[in-house]
Amino acid sequence: MKKTAPIFVLIAGCLWGSMGIFVRGLSLYGFTSLEIGALRVFGALLFLGTGIFLYNRKMFRIRLKDLWCFFGTGIVSIVFFNYCYFTTIQLTSLSVAAVLLYTAPVIVTTLSIFLFKEQFHAKKLLALVMAFTGCVLVTGILSEKLTLTTGGILLGLGAGFGYAMYSIFGRYAIERGYESLTISFYTFLFACVGFFPMIDRKHLAECFEPEWNLAGLLAGLGLLNTVIAYLTYTIGLTYMEAGRASILASIEPVVASVIGFFLYK
Repeated sequence: MKKTAPIFVLIAGCLWGSMGIFVRGLSLYGFTSLEIGALRVFGALLFLGTGIFLYNRKMFRIRLKDLWCFFGTGIVSIVFFNYCYFTTIQLTSLSVAAVLLYTAPVIVTTLSIFLFKEQFHAKKLLALVMAFTGCVLVTGILSEKLTLTTGGILLGLGAGFGYAMYSIFGRYAIERGYESLTISFYTFLFACVGFFPMIDRKHLAECFEPEWNLAGLLAGLGLLNTVIAYLTYTIGLTYMEAGRASILASIEPVVASVIGFFLYK
């Protein structure tokens, strides 16, 4: 599995990069970005919970003393990252938010040196620099007039920190013997709890329509962009360094840009 681990991480990055297809579709129904984030984790929880129930119910078992790991992946990572990222977009611009988000590999790599004793060498430094530079170029931030605020920058860095925390807390959960299915399930469970007080549930209900197209968009977002993406990333993370996994996942904005170019001109 060590040889194929990078492939799993790249698959996850590609799936995350395709999320814009479903997000754009859901936006047409009037859902806000935060509501889409909540629907994403709720749908993932339903899919994953049903799958574990049918496949192996023992995977629901966790130790209470390890709850902090899943609080970290669900609340500190997914909920905090989504809140900071969408707020940054409102205060600055999409490209600025994207660049600040992709400080995540630097954060993961730095923390992994101290927390997990991962090696840091010239090749990893070069990969970090190239990945971040690529993200800067892909967003087109150098060719547009920037809208920068202190709050926007701090929240953007917060988004990068939250994005990085899945790799950190996920690594701790892996080291405690949990499988990717269990880690992902409790991640989404905690994320659902975190999103609940943040969304306008009345508005959310008003946006729902009994249409197959809407059901398909929600299913794609929950299953492809969330369940399968997080499962494959966690599988890859099991067999490789957190820093390397985070760098490889930076393929996400590249895939998003390619899809944007060909599908949305």
